[in-house]
Amino acid sequence: MKKQDSLKIEKKRKKEQLVVSEMIALYCRKKHGVASKGELCPECKKLCEYAQARSEHCPFMEEKTFCANCRVHCYKPDMRERIREVMRFSGPRMIWYHPGMALWHLISSKCEKNRMKKVQEKGIRK
Repeated sequence: MKKQDSLKIEKKRKKEQLVVSEMIALYCRKKHGVASKGELCPECKKLCEYAQARSEHCPFMEEKTFCANCRVHCYKPDMRERIREVMRFSGPRMIWYHPGMALWHLISSKCEKNRMKKVQEKGIRK
């Protein structure tokens, strides 16, 4: 792998980690009443650290956009359910708190769905 590709993947990984941590922070502030910015309750801190570790060791970072689009789900079932709950709550609210991130996420998700659809169509036509 070229150094440039490696840097691109690392940048993508950090962006994903930032988005997830912001979504968890928003969830924690609204659901658990943690008042100071940058602080998380112990439960949300554990989830954030877990998500960061999963992202850090993801072998598919080069080809996927988000964990929801991945063909392999590496989260433990209980953690997967917790992150889903966070995403369901924080996702729609991100437009108000982090509009740039929300817009980037929507565009990236749409592009990924289109790419996956094209890949499936090519596979069917063969």
